[in-house]
Amino acid sequence: MKVLVTGVNGQLGFDVCKELDRRNIENKGIDRESCDITDENAVSAYIKNYAPDVVIHCAAYTAVDRAEDEKEMCYNVNVKGTEYIAKVCKEIDAKMVYISTDYVFEGAGDTAYEINDNAAPNNTYGLTKYQGEEAVKKILSKYFIIRISWVFGINGNNFINTMMKLGESRSELNVVADQIGSPTFTCDAAPLICDIAATEKYGLYHATNEGCCSWADLAEYIFSVTGQNIVVHHIKTEEYPAKALRPKNSRLSKASLDNAGFKRLPDWKDAVKRYIKEKSGQKI
Repeated sequence: MKVLVTGVNGQLGFDVCKELDRRNIENKGIDRESCDITDENAVSAYIKNYAPDVVIHCAAYTAVDRAEDEKEMCYNVNVKGTEYIAKVCKEIDAKMVYISTDYVFEGAGDTAYEINDNAAPNNTYGLTKYQGEEAVKKILSKYFIIRISWVFGINGNNFINTMMKLGESRSELNVVADQIGSPTFTCDAAPLICDIAATEKYGLYHATNEGCCSWADLAEYIFSVTGQNIVVHHIKTEEYPAKALRPKNSRLSKASLDNAGFKRLPDWKDAVKRYIKEKSGQKI
């Protein structure tokens, strides 16, 4: 198997390439400088030249609030870029893995979303990721769409890093407590993505770490692990103004993994603890 990974400088793309290396699978990670995915000709030429068996598409426009002001750029990356990659995959008969998000759902109620529940994104980022999903499904039959949420990994910034940094100078913090979801440790997700990509079990999957929490719960757990004595005030979404609406319910059912015989990821607390242990020796 020969694999091309987009978004190698992002948290997930970085760990996917590391996992492929660990498995001695030939791979190449690309970033914006090596291949601009919004340039159809460049995408076509690059992928055809490398001729992968699988493209794992981790690259995305993920600045959720800024996307409300940069709708065209967000669309070009998340929809057109994805469409261009899917078209080349079809031409060379390669599989495609498209990484998506909990933001494709509205986030109503308190039950876990199944893979085929109606999508109703309530911000530009979520809409473009859903449109990317639809493009993949329209163009390809050999595809995997894998939705993750609340991502954290060594190679990039994330909520855990932010909390640990704020904890160095603050004694109390206001953190949203009415958005519920599951963190996803890229170090855990990457092996699962590689496992899925090696099969022909095509379709949609949800792949977050097990268990659910609020952002406030997550913050409190982070501080319990780091030993930082920070008081976390639980606030409502409406008390934390943001340009883009966030889903309050980001619970994702993992029945799709069970049905296909894939192992679920470890509990989110276990993942956070391992991440902090690995990160603690580095400057944050």
